[in-house]
Amino acid sequence: MIDIVRTLVATLLDLLAWPILIYFLAINSSYLFLVLAAAADFRSTRRRRRHSGRIERLGSHTAPGVSVVVPAYNEEVGVVEATRSLLSLRYHRHEVIVVNDGSKDDTLGVLTRAFDLVRADREVPSEIETRQVPRGVYVPRDGYTRLTVVDKPNSGRSDSINVGINTAVEDLVICMDADSLLDPDALLIVTEPFADDPRRTAATGGVVRIANGCTIRDGRIVDVRMPRNLLAQIQALEYLRSFFLGRSGWSKVKALILISGAFGCFRRDLLVEVGGLDPDSIGEDFELVMRLHRLLRERRQDYQVTFVPEPVCWTEVPETLTVLRKQRARWHRGLWETLVKHRVMFGNPRYGRAGVLAVPYYWFFELFAPLIEAVGLVLMVLGFVLDLVNPTTFWLFLAVAYGYAIVVALTAAAVDEVYFSRYNRLGSLLSLITSSVAENIVYRQLHVIWRLQGWWQSLRGSEQQWGAMTRRGFKTEETV
Repeated sequence: MIDIVRTLVATLLDLLAWPILIYFLAINSSYLFLVLAAAADFRSTRRRRRHSGRIERLGSHTAPGVSVVVPAYNEEVGVVEATRSLLSLRYHRHEVIVVNDGSKDDTLGVLTRAFDLVRADREVPSEIETRQVPRGVYVPRDGYTRLTVVDKPNSGRSDSINVGINTAVEDLVICMDADSLLDPDALLIVTEPFADDPRRTAATGGVVRIANGCTIRDGRIVDVRMPRNLLAQIQALEYLRSFFLGRSGWSKVKALILISGAFGCFRRDLLVEVGGLDPDSIGEDFELVMRLHRLLRERRQDYQVTFVPEPVCWTEVPETLTVLRKQRARWHRGLWETLVKHRVMFGNPRYGRAGVLAVPYYWFFELFAPLIEAVGLVLMVLGFVLDLVNPTTFWLFLAVAYGYAIVVALTAAAVDEVYFSRYNRLGSLLSLITSSVAENIVYRQLHVIWRLQGWWQSLRGSEQQWGAMTRRGFKTEETV
């Protein structure tokens, strides 16, 4: 038996060893390129900032109005503080729309008591088809607080956002989660591209950072620190590298195809035109942006989808392996289903840089990454144990696959510190450095397994499982 295994492993190593090494070299180099592209963009943005007219727009009535749509399901713990925070954002004209998605807890009750809500005689339009219709619309009794709470039967996050879009009255719509907080100037900054180029700008995305470990006062982050939980620390580094700098890099090369569902801003007319979010998609945010690209490219309209690196949305992340596993499996399943649904874009010049650059990248370096990494790691370890791989080749593999990844992570942390200095305490910086190493030991291998599970669930057509995350909520003077 051992001879058969040795022969099989030796054959596979002969075929795949160097291609896998080259793959890891390419994927880590691509991450480094995106980080450096983001750094170049930050540098030019910093030079333009003093001439942006941001302060003038704060009181300008010519800037577009914003509707902030917040779906809420069983969010009684933090929904009031989150809503107050959104209402107090510095912007000349914005409304907050909370859509209670048939919560089983007291979400609607705590909102009613906190804001003295009364039922409004208001009909919600049906420009976007929805699975459920509102059973009640509530507004503050004072008549001037721009808050609307829509109560509806449970039908999921996407359908709730679509109800919120139908309810919205402003030109721009921001979709975010009830468990998130925005920086005070977030609306002002994320809408800058719309104010600067209203004809071409279709959507913008902002930064999502981790609130775990931070101190919150009156719905504001007042003290930024790295989380105490190691799992959350690793995610902070992930968000920094992939969800912040990675998307900044894609925006720089004008091929951004993914905006985080926790903080995205869209033209309302385009959302209505594409039919809102797809309730059947488990990767609904990614799928929406892909659909926008297809719509605008197919009708030959000049447009841009932009990532804005300064406005920050703060959110809690899982601190247990069980919850994180379900989240990452769901994300990878959503990636697979979205890429398959929009496979016509793959390498197709008709869809510009999104089709030629971004979509193939997501296929090769995001979708297939866990499969290739799993095969490469298993083959190299077996080859080393069976004395089929010499120590030099084995350590070269580890250096290219994991050592290079640590360098990329540290580079991302350095870029963030130079331009934004969010984690300016020595302890937080040391945590980032420690996390860059810890991420590649055990966690990364678990992450490979979780993503493969999501892929397998999709291939089997198993029922979508969103899972649940226990929230602490954003309380005054609380360290989350």
